[in-house]
Amino acid sequence: MLVKDVMNSPVLTVEAGASLEEAYRIMLEHNIRHIPVTAEGRLVGMITDRDIRLATSPLSAKGARSTQTPVGEAMSQPVITGHPLDPVEEAARTMRERKIGALPILEGERIVGIVTGIDLLDALLRLTGVSKPSGRLEVTLPDKPGELAQLCAELARRNINIHSLLSYPLDATQVNSVVRVSTLEVRKLAQELRHQGFSVRWPPEMPGKGL
Repeated sequence: MLVKDVMNSPVLTVEAGASLEEAYRIMLEHNIRHIPVTAEGRLVGMITDRDIRLATSPLSAKGARSTQTPVGEAMSQPVITGHPLDPVEEAARTMRERKIGALPILEGERIVGIVTGIDLLDALLRLTGVSKPSGRLEVTLPDKPGELAQLCAELARRNINIHSLLSYPLDATQVNSVVRVSTLEVRKLAQELRHQGFSVRWPPEMPGKGL
């Protein structure tokens, strides 16, 4: 999944010369918390509702600024940006490492979209396949070639389709595979996979239940 698949477009922007009051009004009207700031069509900063509250607070280190203060005096810069063809996980990593809540997306110098934390949550839901009726399995596999292929082959042998599959390392020798499958009878399937030698982590084995 690429950034272009989840970004919001077109993007609301505010000019650097606009007042903090005007920027805050736009946020309230559109129920957003971040606005890219432009000057002559070029991205020059970002302003958030938090930036505005801090700038106009009497507790600010610089004292309370007027709500008519230009956005350009309170915005954050330089701006961390992404590209429409970036993988979604790279955008997520950038936002996490930089501790930012939104990532403007540029093509050249033109702003074409914006990605927020909510967009990344939506992407996660799509990647994990929860939007389709499905069952969920977690299977722990040895971290070596062919193990995941064996699991997929076993599911295919049972005529079970895989809606999504995500894997992550548990430790130096094992990976955990989270699989969305085309059956709701996952407890029965889990027991059958255990019988075939697979280490099924979820759903848990019910005490006293066998095949």
